[in-house]
Amino acid sequence: MRVLFVMDPAESMLPDKDTSFALMRGALARGHQTLHSRPIDVFNRGREVFAQAREIRVSDAAPHVTLGATADHALAELDAVFIRKDPPFDSAYAHLTQQLDLVKDQTLVINDPRGLRDANEKLLTFHFAEFMPDSLVTSSPARILDFVAQVGGRAVLKPLDGAGGSGVVALTTGDANTRALVDLLTREGKELALVQRFLPDVRTGDKRVIMLDGEPLGAILRVPRDDDFRANIHVGGSVRPTELTPKETALVHAVGPRLREHGLYFVGLDLIAEHLIEVNVTSPTGIQELGRFQGRPTEQDVIAWAEQRVAARG
Repeated sequence: MRVLFVMDPAESMLPDKDTSFALMRGALARGHQTLHSRPIDVFNRGREVFAQAREIRVSDAAPHVTLGATADHALAELDAVFIRKDPPFDSAYAHLTQQLDLVKDQTLVINDPRGLRDANEKLLTFHFAEFMPDSLVTSSPARILDFVAQVGGRAVLKPLDGAGGSGVVALTTGDANTRALVDLLTREGKELALVQRFLPDVRTGDKRVIMLDGEPLGAILRVPRDDDFRANIHVGGSVRPTELTPKETALVHAVGPRLREHGLYFVGLDLIAEHLIEVNVTSPTGIQELGRFQGRPTEQDVIAWAEQRVAARG
């Protein structure tokens, strides 16, 4: 196969952490050609979509990333395109999905551009509200403060377009900073934010479940630092092996088929205390850590699945 990764600059990848790096490594190990481009390098002339891309090779040994010469590639002549641009989902990201819509009937695009466009990672979770903790989306500071009091005086407030724990704050009724934090994240009532009941079990970690085509590849446990309640790896959370409980397994199997229906094939579910917190669809991470715990190159499962999908297209 010829596989294109549309993502942030290749030089920004961390070889021991980035899932995009692992997917490239897996594709190369299975004999495929890998290409890299930035979203800004995608263009279309009429219905034909192209990317100004470079062949990319990655290695666990230095130099970790090697890039070839730049050339224009017609996406219809490629076998698969992985959209791996990190959030936020902004107008440029939306435009990228609209361009890739033009070619997804000719080339496998992961995840489906329309599915990505429809799926704000915070709001998508409300389609599975029966598995969530008490949650509210609003721009009203007064409603947020009332909600915090109603759920016991502790909650977590998040921007709708954040990622990696950025902008996530803890709220406590009576704390002198709470009103200021609410005003900050809602821009004094001008922007929506998500507020959720605080789950004390976050101290023991949250589970990232990596999903492929509606089924779990496995899970890792992300444990926050002693001086932070956020467990994201990006902000210093440590990672441990874990297994799903029966209740979590039932949750995953309820959510998976509905993700598949929307073309959201490679997804990360975040669980705390057997509750669904977030559905990560843009560039989910964690496959390197999962592979180390499983003792095998788990990323090759994703590439093997893509091979099967491409073969089925004929």
